[in-house]
Amino acid sequence: MSKLETLNETPITMAAMKAELEKIKKRDGELNFRANKTEEYLSQFELPNEKKAEELVKKLKDLKVPRLKDEHIVKILDLMPKTAEEMKGILQGYTLSVTQDNIKKIINAINE
Repeated sequence: MSKLETLNETPITMAAMKAELEKIKKRDGELNFRANKTEEYLSQFELPNEKKAEELVKKLKDLKVPRLKDEHIVKILDLMPKTAEEMKGILQGYTLSVTQDNIKKIINAINE
């Protein structure tokens, strides 16, 4: 059996994952067990289309919030917080401190 090696890890949004699963399903005709479970899970959410998700990622990166990494941006876009309190709840899971002004900037960028 061959040994698998991870070359890199890049976080992607749930919208991008859904689009990738659709491409795989179109290419292969059907999905394997895990991919089916993932597709079933993703269908429970109202997700933006892949293009809009990419635009939001770019907007959030352009805000240049200190210490905000790609994994944080992806989590923010997956959950799409509407208020500062929801945003704080999302960021509590990380060892990350974001100022109130930056939280407002992020919320405004998402709500546009």
